[in-house]
Amino acid sequence: MSQKIQIDATDRKILSYLLKNARTPFLEIARSCGISGAAIHQRIRKLENAGIISGSKFIVKPKAVGFDICAFVGILLDKAHIYNNVIKEIEKIPEIVECHFTTGTWALLLKIYCVDNQHLMNVLVNTIQNIPGVARTETFISLEQTIDREFSI
Repeated sequence: MSQKIQIDATDRKILSYLLKNARTPFLEIARSCGISGAAIHQRIRKLENAGIISGSKFIVKPKAVGFDICAFVGILLDKAHIYNNVIKEIEKIPEIVECHFTTGTWALLLKIYCVDNQHLMNVLVNTIQNIPGVARTETFISLEQTIDREFSI
């Protein structure tokens, strides 16, 4: 984050539009906010420079491309100081889409997508559990995702 800024009601309205659809034309947002298109560009640039927003992306639905298993894996580390080494190895595993350093029982909590249970077992046994410093894992398979939303402003 390059600078700390206060966001006002107009910034919040802009963020609300962008969260609903990052492709919303700036002029449409400008009309709704009652300001010029140039002002929208300036405000969005200000939000980007402050680190409040970054980029936009398309979201591929894993099940739509054959990844039917979503699982969360808790990892217990041998020693806390090996955290960075373990992260470097985890980054190499394409099935892992999120990794969180957490408090509580598990040092790391991973979100992974796999094609099926056999694929999940392979990722666990042949990759994650072979990473030096990983003492133990516990896996939770998601049966259904009941909430799927972006952070709201």
